[in-house]
Amino acid sequence: MQTILGGGGTIGTVLAQELSKYTDQIRIVSRNPKKINDTDQLFPADLSDVSQVKKAIEGSEVVYLTVGFDYSRKVWREKWPPLMAAVIEGCIEHQAKLVFFDNVYLYDRNAIGHMTEESAVNPSSEKGKVRAEIAGMIMDNVKRGDLTALIARSADFYGPHNEKSVLVESVVNNFKKGKPADWFARLDKTHTFTFTPDAAKATALLGNTADAFNQIWHLPTDPSLLTGKEWIEMFATAMTVAPKSRALPIWMMGILGLFIPILSEFKEMAYQYDRDYFFDSSKFMKRFPDFKVTTPQEGVKATLEG
Repeated sequence: MQTILGGGGTIGTVLAQELSKYTDQIRIVSRNPKKINDTDQLFPADLSDVSQVKKAIEGSEVVYLTVGFDYSRKVWREKWPPLMAAVIEGCIEHQAKLVFFDNVYLYDRNAIGHMTEESAVNPSSEKGKVRAEIAGMIMDNVKRGDLTALIARSADFYGPHNEKSVLVESVVNNFKKGKPADWFARLDKTHTFTFTPDAAKATALLGNTADAFNQIWHLPTDPSLLTGKEWIEMFATAMTVAPKSRALPIWMMGILGLFIPILSEFKEMAYQYDRDYFFDSSKFMKRFPDFKVTTPQEGVKATLEG
């Protein structure tokens, strides 16, 4: 049995499709789980209630943690550490391997220009501190030999059926409304994005590769150095609209955050847009050289079709 904790989200849904290439025993765990494959086992659970976590893990060979809590410092601080502790305990108790789908918030802000699996862990945001804490919980247990696990880390992502992506929410949706695309801080800085179907496919591959465990992996991401302006122009061309755009200054986020709560939450992460942001996945590509990474041109087309 391979179990997805958070099976109803952007990554979890596609992950279930990809896991069907390896097994017909897939358990989908979420508040209101839905079958992705005909043979999926559905397990309704509120994963913020840690008492339900071990029951969801029981009988699993591999557990994929792809939960996405509300984008709130308060929520992350309250819910992530207890959930991670319960997942680790459940995996140890039931001798299940753990695959954690992670982001880059824990890295030092000065590493953003070229992030690798060896980049310094030194978060400058409250959300980053939570991510550093829960990733550390996993690797501490791995080092002690108590847990078999891997961390699959993604850059900011985009793709079909992914309304939470900056490229979709602030670029595509704005263009659809006849508005300029919104960006943050600076349009002239490079920013790599992971394509969600690639991330899900690679996560399934890692979870079914014995020697991939007990280490950290950057998920495959096209290495093209595109600026925010160039991403916007690419979407504008594909949508046949004028590539109008505007960059929201960081100082203005604090003011607008009084009226738009998500901007208040996003302000602490704005450093990822005022400098170059490059996510290096060469370790993965050396281990899996036949993996075909989606190009930005292909990704833009698929995102709009989705």
